[in-house]
Amino acid sequence: MSIAPIDSMASLSSDLFYDILRRLDGSALASLACTCAAFCSISKEESLWEDVCASVWPSTNREDVKSLISSIGGFRKFYADCFPLIINKEVGEYHWNNYLEYLDDWTEAEYYGDTNEFESITPSDFVSIVDIRFKGKPICSKVLSGIPNANDNAGWFYNCPFRIDLLTYADRDDNNDGEVTLSVTDGLPPITSMERERKDGKLWHELRDGLLLSWILVNKKIKQAANLASWSPLDGQRHWPTDKDFVIRFGSVLPAKDILPSQVVQCILVMKFRVVHIEEEGFETSLKLTELSMQLEDMEGSHVNGKNSLHILKEALSCRRSKNYSEAIESCHMYSKVQNELKEEKMRSENRLDTFCIVTGIAAFMTFWYYVL
Repeated sequence: MSIAPIDSMASLSSDLFYDILRRLDGSALASLACTCAAFCSISKEESLWEDVCASVWPSTNREDVKSLISSIGGFRKFYADCFPLIINKEVGEYHWNNYLEYLDDWTEAEYYGDTNEFESITPSDFVSIVDIRFKGKPICSKVLSGIPNANDNAGWFYNCPFRIDLLTYADRDDNNDGEVTLSVTDGLPPITSMERERKDGKLWHELRDGLLLSWILVNKKIKQAANLASWSPLDGQRHWPTDKDFVIRFGSVLPAKDILPSQVVQCILVMKFRVVHIEEEGFETSLKLTELSMQLEDMEGSHVNGKNSLHILKEALSCRRSKNYSEAIESCHMYSKVQNELKEEKMRSENRLDTFCIVTGIAAFMTFWYYVL
């Protein structure tokens, strides 16, 4: 069978171009757009990027999310903003002594935030778009408009630790009334007893290695968006707080310059699964998602209040990002390393102070009795 030669790309129809491009992922589509004018022109079609976004984030298939993405610049811009992950290479520049000196210079009003400064930032400006995959298969898509209880109890929200419990307030999935489960059919290994799982940790490893999380935060007012998750887990705990619970943490390091003394904070995304059934109970092994939450934590391990959190989240939407996911993971690990070093240095400083107080007390006691006797 002979194949007719193609003299130029122009001899191919635009429909054929479109059919070729719609089969590509976002990175390949962006690269191919640089090869020639024809591909560049067609690759700007919003419908192509809508398909790409839907393949990465199933939640973007919702009509309300489509309207939101269109209002902030379209699917092409949305992909460019949210596919790369937030990185922060300034974490290693902060040391305990400098942190303490800087902290002492801050007044209470500066540390907890000025009310007038935050009037332009409201909780209702934000929308959370969350997608979870297990071994490449979408298992959960949630959308949350605003921040729960923030507008009705503004004083409480601004001064208390910031936290979003997504499973409590997000729109429920029509298919399962909001309940998210994993079973052997999804790729979990069967376990016969929790005691054996404690020893080999097979279920834990499969769960940790198979999960991917995307938590996109959109600010409708400034028309910006960013992915606050790390896609892959950063760390976790098995059999905590109960024998049947598994806690997995995702997150990113966000800039907090001129907002908090530490200058950087960690966005902590917690996912908790609980073992519902095991094989010996007459059912296949299954897990249930019981928690999906977001918190911000500073270098001392203290949770950031709602007022400062709004400002930090707003600034995070315009900070540096990278398609090299290892850089994002590395910045999170660097944050944990520096945080541990600061905690150790704080303990050493407290121990030195305790030793000084004890020695001073003993010296004063001996001097007193020396003169008395």
